[in-house]
Amino acid sequence: MEIKQLTYFLKIAEEGNITRAAEKLYIAQPHLSNHLKLLENELGVKLIERNTHRIKLTNAGEVLRHRAIQILELVNSTVKELKDIEDGLKGTLSIGTISSAGDIILPDIIYNFHRQYPNVNFKVMEAVTPEILELLNNGVIEVGIIRGEINPELYEQFTLTEEPMIAIGSGELFCDATSEGIDMRDFEDKPLLIHSRYENMVLEACAKWGFEPRILGNIEDTRSILSWAEKGMGIAVVPRDWISLITGTKLKYIEIHETGLITKTAMAWKKGNYLSSVARHFLESCDRSMIIN
Repeated sequence: MEIKQLTYFLKIAEEGNITRAAEKLYIAQPHLSNHLKLLENELGVKLIERNTHRIKLTNAGEVLRHRAIQILELVNSTVKELKDIEDGLKGTLSIGTISSAGDIILPDIIYNFHRQYPNVNFKVMEAVTPEILELLNNGVIEVGIIRGEINPELYEQFTLTEEPMIAIGSGELFCDATSEGIDMRDFEDKPLLIHSRYENMVLEACAKWGFEPRILGNIEDTRSILSWAEKGMGIAVVPRDWISLITGTKLKYIEIHETGLITKTAMAWKKGNYLSSVARHFLESCDRSMIIN
């Protein structure tokens, strides 16, 4: 399986038609069809379902499309690094980040690094923690900012921040909150909005007080959780650093008195993976005032 074959296959998948793909690639249609057939024969699977109007990827074709994108991205990044790298002073660093860190933590880290190495460029991908770990595993990114526990046998990491959980809400649901904070027992009769990542943490904290909470919304998107809370649908239980995402709204927030509700944001990279000079300099130059351990 060659890089050229993957490029051809992705163009076919993108166009949904072999003739149009051949035109975009500036090659003859029979030549492209032959490359596709050779690729299917080599892999021993059928990659597309053919009809007179539009091709459709098989399940195997969808898997190959996903992997081909990652492989070509890695090849392009490697070629660029080999051309540009000069002892960490030039090159492009690919970073994955959770959304909250991308808004709050990463800008300062990159700004400080940019002042030291102005010729380094950045490619930043926003994703959830499991997706960032997959990108690290596949070598698409070199470092990632994640939240939560990860396998120390697979990844290196250092903690950037530790954040307690807070309650965010508006209207009648939040009118009895005080500046001194609240306990988990105050949620017993309240509809809660949580990110799925923190579901077990919240359930365990409530169980300590002897009740099972009503989780009105188990939501993957950060801003959707805050939007629901602003409409008064429920109380959001979220990490404290999300406060910076709620400026200009009617939302109020208060800290929860619960030692078990602590989240960690960490810089992570894959053990055993090659780190470019740019990535090594980046990790070394992270503002140590932000790092707990």
